[in-house]
Amino acid sequence: MKRSLFVCELLLFITALIWGLSFVAQRKGMEFVGPFIFNGIRFALGSLSLLPLLFFYKRKKNRELNNHKPGISLLRGSFYAGIVLFIGATLQQIGIINTTAGNAGFITSLYVVFTPLIGLFYKHRPSKQVWAGVILATTGLYFLSVSGSFTVSSGDILVLLSAIFFAAHVLLIAWISPKFNVIKISIIQFSITSILSLIIAIFTEEIIWENIKSAAIPILYGGIMAVGVAYTLQVIAQQKAKPSHTAIILSFEALFAAIGGWLILNELFTSREVCGCILMLSGIITAQLKLKIRNVIFFRRAKK
Repeated sequence: MKRSLFVCELLLFITALIWGLSFVAQRKGMEFVGPFIFNGIRFALGSLSLLPLLFFYKRKKNRELNNHKPGISLLRGSFYAGIVLFIGATLQQIGIINTTAGNAGFITSLYVVFTPLIGLFYKHRPSKQVWAGVILATTGLYFLSVSGSFTVSSGDILVLLSAIFFAAHVLLIAWISPKFNVIKISIIQFSITSILSLIIAIFTEEIIWENIKSAAIPILYGGIMAVGVAYTLQVIAQQKAKPSHTAIILSFEALFAAIGGWLILNELFTSREVCGCILMLSGIITAQLKLKIRNVIFFRRAKK
């Protein structure tokens, strides 16, 4: 039992590593193509990469929890989730052009803190741990993003806004997921995000095949590895891993994003920014200690 639990937690660390490096892929991809082309293709690949997992669940006779007419609520709910995901992913992808992969990783992870705060509008009362996490994370954000001249980069602001939409997406998925097959929800919402991104790309970006080929590795990594492979590992691991352990382990994707940015993109943190990262990571972990919103972790990869 202990060995199988260790294997599951190891798979979660690998998942966090893959997701952390996806910020590097997103940053690198922006050197060749626009944000809408990048998102359009990678989310299409992500949707297609989940089809084998859907077939696997069918073989296992994983039935849907559906109390409504077949297809109607599934499509409608997944469509809403796709719209929110599209907005969050767009803000993040545009923002990452003007910030570092490390910054984007840490700031995006703040959605874990924002999620229970948004729940205040639905009369959900955050625990003391959440409020402590908010204070730590906010202080860390100040050190990470606000310079000595009290300026903030436009990239950091856009990524911060994307984190708010990702938090809203978590709550929306928590409402939809008990009713339907979660793999179907993901496939549909990823498809919606891809279609909307490609439509906007046609009118706002120059689509050049050679540039897409140059961005092939970042796009493939973002679509297949960050969604298909990591999502599958997560599903396997969460069958036995403890939810509290899962939340904390996956929080390290922000740290892996910073390490990846340093090793691959030569991005460096100042001592002030390192202090901010430590505070933010502490706040994120603290906020998750009592977080009990269903599937907060299960759908977090929809944002990358």
